[in-house]
Amino acid sequence: MSATSLLARLARREAVEEPVAFVLAHPDDETLAAGAVMSLFRRLLLVQVTDGAPRNLEDARAAGFESAADYAAAREREAQAALLRGGVEARRVTLGAADQGASLAMAELARAVAEQLAGHGARVVLTHPFEGGHPDHDAVAFCAHAAAALLAARGEDRPAIIEAPFYHAAPEGWSIGRFLPGPEPIRLQLTPGESARKRAMMDAFATQAATLRQFPLRQELFRPAPAYDFSAPPHPGQLLYERHGWGMEWPRWRALAAEARQALGLA
Repeated sequence: MSATSLLARLARREAVEEPVAFVLAHPDDETLAAGAVMSLFRRLLLVQVTDGAPRNLEDARAAGFESAADYAAAREREAQAALLRGGVEARRVTLGAADQGASLAMAELARAVAEQLAGHGARVVLTHPFEGGHPDHDAVAFCAHAAAALLAARGEDRPAIIEAPFYHAAPEGWSIGRFLPGPEPIRLQLTPGESARKRAMMDAFATQAATLRQFPLRQELFRPAPAYDFSAPPHPGQLLYERHGWGMEWPRWRALAAEARQALGLA
């Protein structure tokens, strides 16, 4: 199953019987990416790379928790509740990286993702675009593409990769739910029922309410992932995560990605 054939089926709201995997960074990312159509996937594996809890405890304390473990547990409960509200049947796997820490373990995580994809027999993977929005998002994009390359290198079927937009830097602040220039996306205009289902799923993430209310509910966008050059920034100028205290700057991220490529034999 190719990326384009899967996207065409989503546009027609057809059920997808083939094995598909979502490889995403945080507990709410699958809902933001594809909450309206997630129930169409009949053999879905959700690989959540981080536990959603930054270790500096800033987010945890803002949400009323005194430990990263308690905050991560709350986010896990929210993710399970969202899937229930959306009528989604999926197998969920959490790789357990720290929120804001996926960039520090890209080689290890890419190998783990490859094993999950192989075990599931994933034909298509949905992941993040490389957009400079959040360092975990970019790290997970790297891991998904690297995992596909690892599978191909050992003679296994290479899954197609599609992506959904999250956020990146814009002159006015954040550009949310829009892709950087690249392959033409498909735009799924959501019906009132689909929008309501996605809203119900998003409402399950009480700890993230202030952030999630900024995301659109009228459409979902997807496109085949381009072949990224992870040694070059995704766009000119300052990246969004460099404007915030998210523990990463582009020169360091690039060096970590280069180290991971070398460790994986993909350099």
